[in-house]
Amino acid sequence: MQTDTAGGSNRTATFLLMVSTVLVGLMAGLFFAFDVSVMPGLARGDERTYVTAMQNFNAVIDGNGLFGTVFVVALLAAAASAAVEFRRGRRGVAVWVGAAAALYLVVLVITFTVNIPLNNELADAGDATKLTDFSIVDKFKGTWVTTNVIRTLLCTAALTALARALVLYGRATAR
Repeated sequence: MQTDTAGGSNRTATFLLMVSTVLVGLMAGLFFAFDVSVMPGLARGDERTYVTAMQNFNAVIDGNGLFGTVFVVALLAAAASAAVEFRRGRRGVAVWVGAAAALYLVVLVITFTVNIPLNNELADAGDATKLTDFSIVDKFKGTWVTTNVIRTLLCTAALTALARALVLYGRATAR
């Protein structure tokens, strides 16, 4: 088993860095899939289909414990990894993982302040077959889609930072 400059095992550090990388990657992929397929596909249909589909997507995601766990643990694992790397004297790794955690935190802030409230408004609109005013769809399309692109870019940047941290970590622990 390899040890670092602090004399402890690298197992925890390795585990946290790998988990944060995989989970941020999953979130980047989810946001990207919405950007390039789900939202453009829904935009080709009528408003009722759009509302119904988005209400269903949001209900499934909101009620999915696995999604919730991945969504939150991505940040926790990255922050913990940055702290462990910093304490072990691997400052370069810690900086990149810390940057990833900060970028992902912005994703969470955007999600909780913009996307979730819009999802809730759409849910509160009720049964799409009974809607007559679809102005909520235009607002949703404009704001939600734009912030999702931003979330995708931020997650991708966080994933890139984690990839760089993995390279530096590999170099530091190979000694």
